[in-house]
Amino acid sequence: MNVLKKLAGSIREYKAASIITPIAVALEVVVECLIPLVMADFIDALNGIETAAISDFIVKGVILVALAIAGFIFGTVSGRYCAVASAGFAKNLRSDLFLRVQTFSFANIDKFSTSSLVTRMTTDVTNVQMAFMMVIRVAVRAPFMAIFSIVMAFTINWKMALVFVVIVPILAFALIMGVRIVHPMFERVFKKYDKLNESVEENVRGIRVVKSYVREEHEIEKFDTAAQDVKKDFVKAEKIVALASPAMQLTMYTGIIVVSILSSLIIVKSYETEMTVGGLSSIITYGMQSLMSMLMVALTLIFVTIAQTSAERIAEVLDEESTLHSPENAVVDVEDGSIEFKNVSFKYSEEAERDSLSNVNLKIKSGETIGVIGSTGSAKSTLVQLIPRIYDATQGEVLVGGRNVKEYDLTALRNQVAMVLQKNVLFSGTVRENLKWGDENASDEEIIKYAKLAQAHDFIVAHQDGYDRFIEQGGTNVSGGQRQRLCIARALLKKPKILILDDSTSAVDTKTDSLIRKAFKEEIPNTTKIIIAQRIASVQDADKIIVMDNGQVVDFGTHDELLKRNDIYKEVYYSQNNVKGGVQDA
Repeated sequence: MNVLKKLAGSIREYKAASIITPIAVALEVVVECLIPLVMADFIDALNGIETAAISDFIVKGVILVALAIAGFIFGTVSGRYCAVASAGFAKNLRSDLFLRVQTFSFANIDKFSTSSLVTRMTTDVTNVQMAFMMVIRVAVRAPFMAIFSIVMAFTINWKMALVFVVIVPILAFALIMGVRIVHPMFERVFKKYDKLNESVEENVRGIRVVKSYVREEHEIEKFDTAAQDVKKDFVKAEKIVALASPAMQLTMYTGIIVVSILSSLIIVKSYETEMTVGGLSSIITYGMQSLMSMLMVALTLIFVTIAQTSAERIAEVLDEESTLHSPENAVVDVEDGSIEFKNVSFKYSEEAERDSLSNVNLKIKSGETIGVIGSTGSAKSTLVQLIPRIYDATQGEVLVGGRNVKEYDLTALRNQVAMVLQKNVLFSGTVRENLKWGDENASDEEIIKYAKLAQAHDFIVAHQDGYDRFIEQGGTNVSGGQRQRLCIARALLKKPKILILDDSTSAVDTKTDSLIRKAFKEEIPNTTKIIIAQRIASVQDADKIIVMDNGQVVDFGTHDELLKRNDIYKEVYYSQNNVKGGVQDA
C-alpha cells in the first residue's frame, strides 16, 4: 500500500482524467449489457413476425442504434481520458524520479548505480504506465462486465447463469496462483536488466578503447551472455503467462458449449415457455462477456505483476533520502576561501574495511595556491571532494571560511567552490551555452574574459562558428585538452572563492599549462586554488604542496622544502626531470 500511495502522488493534475475514465467505462459496460437484452426481444419479435407490429421493430431498432451510439461515445471518452491520464502520470513519475535523483549525493548514486537509475526512469516507468492504463480502464471494465453479465443472465434463466457462476471463481483462483508464481521471476529479471544496461553503458562510453584494442568480439560475447541470462528468466515467466490465454479460452468455450446444449434442450422441451431463442442468444452473449472479462482480468494481472516489481523499484528511488542536507538556519555567506581539515577521516561506505582518508590535518589560507601530489589511489580526489560536501567526512571537521561545511546551505557552499573534475563533461549545445553553466547571466564580455584566462579563447574563435559552435554530447567533437580548458573557463565563470582542478590540465601541453597557472596568479589572486596534478611542473610554483600516500597527508610544504625532506616527492621530481642522485642527466 505504501508503494501505491507513493506512486499515486504523481497523478496530480491528471486526477480528473483518472476518475472520468472508470466512470465512462462503467457506463459503457451498462450499455453493452443492455444491448443483448434488447436484441433478445428483437429476435423473439422476428420469430413471431407474423403477429408482430412494424412499430415494434422500429422502436427496438431505434433503441439498439441509440445504445450502440451511447456505447461508442462512452468508449471514446474512456479511451481519450485513459490516454491522457496514463501518459500524464508517466510524465510526472519520470519528472519526480529525475528531480529526486538531482537531490542525491554521490553516495546515493553509488548505492543504485547509474545504469539502474536509467532503467527505473525508462523501462520501469513504462511498465507502471501500462499497468495504470489497464487498471483505470480494463480493471474497471472486466469486473463490471462480469458482474452485470451474470446478473443479466440470471434475469433470463438462473439455471444457465449458474454455469458461469461456477466457472468464474475457478478461473480467478487459477489467475491468482499464476501471479504468485510469476512475481518473483520478474523481480529477478529487472535486477538482471540493470546489469545488462550497465554493460551497454560501459561499452558505449568506452567504444574508442574497445575498438583500439580490437575487443569487439569479447564485448559482444559479454553482452550476449547478459542478454541470454535475461532471456532465460523471461522465458520461464512468460511460459506461465502464455498458458493463461489458451486455458481461459478452453474454459470459456467449454462453458459456452455446455450452456448452448442445456439451453437448447430447455427451449425444445418447454416449447419456448421457459426460455426463448432470443434468450438463448442473449445468455450466450452474456456468457461470452463474463468469461471474456476474465481474459481481460488475466491480461491486466500480467501487466500489474510486471509493474509491481517496477513500482517497488521506483518507490525505492522516491523514498531514498539524500545523505547530505542543508541544516536549519543554514549559513548562506562564505566569508573567504580559507580551508581547514581537523582530524578528518573518511570511508565511502559503512561496510568498508578501511578508511580512504585517515586523520588529515591541514590549514590553507584564503587566496593560496595549493598543489596536491600523490600516487594513483592515494585519495587525492577524495580529499578535495569533502570541501564542497560531495561527500561528508566520516570523522572530524572540514572548515571553509572558518565554518564547518555542514553549517552551510549546500547551494551557497557549492556556488563558492568550483570543481573541474578528472572526467571533464560537456553537454550538447553551443560553446556559449556550456560556459554559461558557470553563470547563466554572464555577459559575452565575461565569457570571453574567462575563456582567455583558461587559454580557450583562441581555439574557440579559430572555428568558423566561434562561441556558437555546437558541442556534441560529452564534447566528443573537441580534443581532450580543449575540453579541459572549456571546463576550466566554465568553473571560473562562477567567480568562486575556491577553485579545485582535479588533474584537469593533464591533456594540455606544458606551455598552455604554464600560461593557465600564470593567468590564475595574476587575474584571480584572492581565489584559493587547489591543483591536483601528476606533473611536478604543474604545482612546483604553488605556495604549498600536499604530498599524499595511502590516504594520508605525509607532508605539506613548499617545493624547496619537500625536495629536501620528503622521499616520495624527491622520487617523483627526479623521475620526471631525468635526475639521478640529484644530478641531471646530460
